[in-house]
Amino acid sequence: MIEARHLRVLRAVASTGSFSAAGRELGCTQPAVSQQMKALESSVGTPLLVRTGREMRLTQAGEALVRHAAGIIAGLTAAEEEVAAIAGLRAGRVRLVSFPSGSSTLVPTALAALRAAHPDTRVSLEEAEPPKSVELLREGDCDVALAFRYEGAAGAEEWDDLVVRPLLTDRLVALVPEEHRLARAEGSVAIGELARESWIAGCPRCRGQLVEVCEGAGFSPRIDFATDDYPAVVGLVGAGLGVAVLPQLAVESVRPRGVRAVSLEPSVRREIVALTLPDLAQVPAVTATLDELARAGARLSAAR
Repeated sequence: MIEARHLRVLRAVASTGSFSAAGRELGCTQPAVSQQMKALESSVGTPLLVRTGREMRLTQAGEALVRHAAGIIAGLTAAEEEVAAIAGLRAGRVRLVSFPSGSSTLVPTALAALRAAHPDTRVSLEEAEPPKSVELLREGDCDVALAFRYEGAAGAEEWDDLVVRPLLTDRLVALVPEEHRLARAEGSVAIGELARESWIAGCPRCRGQLVEVCEGAGFSPRIDFATDDYPAVVGLVGAGLGVAVLPQLAVESVRPRGVRAVSLEPSVRREIVALTLPDLAQVPAVTATLDELARAGARLSAAR
């Protein structure tokens, strides 16, 4: 009989490389970790770890068990939460991972509504950009992940194994200084008109999208500054150091001073979604969180 607590210990040892580091991560002692690993190896009837110097290395059997552990733990978590809800326990917990601009726009509205409707539901929040956030979901380290993908981008099938809840469609806009020649342009501006400008690039995925869009328009952007911090991007543009292209959601997450947002041609959009595993989608607390995120997305879309 394989126990879930033993699988959690095995994953911790595999990720940290030692019993002592795994114990620190799990909040228990090194002997306790060693004892649980011995119990797990006894249950499966084969060694799962080999000591190499100061670190632990997984055997082939250990690698196979770790590969299955995330799905097993997620399924057990879903079962525990659903049974608790059926038994009349309305409290629940949800581990949410979001990219930064989603954390400051969609998440606060959704979680405030969730707390008002279900005050005993606990939600934790961490930040990660996709694809890292999707990886955390698949590994069982979160229950809901906010993610995005650009229209027409390759890899549309990458979420086929997940439950996808669409939240809103976000578009890219150009940011220029208030005194820029295009700051008060009527209608959309062709991105080619910014070909000779200095550029300030955002997060790695947005940076890649910027280069792709610019190359599609026949030029390569001269990127003088690159930062993952959206307020820094806005500040650099406002100081006249260049122009930028950011998702509208990112612009709405900061107070843009000294800059103007300009619509772009060709129009580039990204789909903002909430993701979860099929088993977790049956958990009432997760379902309620997805519902509130969808309502927050609908309200934000209506306000634009």
